Amino acid sequence: MSNTELIRKLRAALKPENVLSVPSELVVYDCDAFTVERHIPLAVVFPRSAVQVAEVVRACSDHGCPVVARGAGTGLAGGCTPPPNGVVIVLTRMNKILDIRLRDAMALVEPGVLNLQLTNALSGTGYHFAPDPSSQGTATIGGNVATNAGGPHTLKYGVTVNHVAGLEVVLGDGSILQFGPVEDPAALDLARVVCGSEGTLAIVTKIWAKLTKNPQACRTIRATFASIDDASQAVSQIIAAGIVPAALELMDRGILDAVEAAFALGVPPEAAAVLIIELDGPEAGLDSLLEQVIALCRNWNPGEVLQAKTPAERELLWKCRKMAVGAVGRLSPGYMIQDGVVPRTRLPHIFRRILEIAAKHRVRIVNVAHAGDGNVHPILLLDERDRDLTARAKAASREVLEECITCGGSITAEHGVGIEKIELMEKLFAPADLRAMHRVRQAFDPASQLNPGKKYKTICQ
Repeated sequence: MSNTELIRKLRAALKPENVLSVPSELVVYDCDAFTVERHIPLAVVFPRSAVQVAEVVRACSDHGCPVVARGAGTGLAGGCTPPPNGVVIVLTRMNKILDIRLRDAMALVEPGVLNLQLTNALSGTGYHFAPDPSSQGTATIGGNVATNAGGPHTLKYGVTVNHVAGLEVVLGDGSILQFGPVEDPAALDLARVVCGSEGTLAIVTKIWAKLTKNPQACRTIRATFASIDDASQAVSQIIAAGIVPAALELMDRGILDAVEAAFALGVPPEAAAVLIIELDGPEAGLDSLLEQVIALCRNWNPGEVLQAKTPAERELLWKCRKMAVGAVGRLSPGYMIQDGVVPRTRLPHIFRRILEIAAKHRVRIVNVAHAGDGNVHPILLLDERDRDLTARAKAASREVLEECITCGGSITAEHGVGIEKIELMEKLFAPADLRAMHRVRQAFDPASQLNPGKKYKTICQ
């Protein structure tokens, strides 16, 4: 089958207006938010149902054409960068909230539903969907599932897989399967296997999302510190005290400069680092817990401890963190944001090493972090038009992740592996582990039809 014949079949299956094949239209889909590697796809399609997704996959399978599923394109590791001559299946038109069952604490949604869309739909019900990545306003639930996304509240509530009851998926041969949503101890939990697989095992077409009861009360503070070392030491001490905040976020002076330039939130200019700490739970005892946290922060000489007294003030404190990455445009025309994990006690070390690596490669790096669970997000500033700078940023990025492995951590917590980190999988995992992952992939997708060249190499020797 020629490419022309494949596109004809796709148009017949989805109607011509739902298939793009003109180069000027395809260029929009040549990458996700990891912009340093790009490929123009053969075609881009917009299905509206699992049946249409299956038709597209079968047509591509008959043609020997790889496919990659894409949501909003906010992924940061190249997970939905098209393979050369591949077809991109954009799921954003499958954007319906099909059912909300509060008595079951569950919502049934299509993959193109925005994370914030579900949050807004649950407003006033007493429930929420806990995963809240910083891209919450644009990221889709399907994308959250693909990368097993987290967000600031991961520390207490867990990542996306902890909030998925079941999935409907399309396999590489075009078959449609359902895993869950009823928990069955006699069955393998295949929904959890698919969650975080970055579209390499199956294309998710429905999600049964678990809903979480809203906490009775919360307390939110912003504490400033004279150094990032002091801030990260405070993080370790809070966790060591047995306190599990709902969120414990860190930002350094570099990213604070960008946020202040964009939003003028009033962070003192002398602050080298900021912690945003949120506690939630029953009203009784919450103030006492907050006092303990503030006392632990004071062991590290905070310059200012500001508590939100109203919901509006809480929203303003969170704006400082939620809008941080978006404000990076104030600092640089481009960036790479990394996603490493280290044990919390190693936070001071990894931040010191990031400074050393930045100096070594002559790259400016600013930092945000889900510090409570050891998840660091160094942001490497670059200009893609400067090939030398881009190459140095890539080298620095790799060295940061290698240091995370050395510390006993991982190369990703929530962004995924994609194409960016695939070579580091052999440093993180033993050959036997990689072979086991490959066998799982073969079981789901023997032809490696779905998102080839992502997460792990197609063939693990």
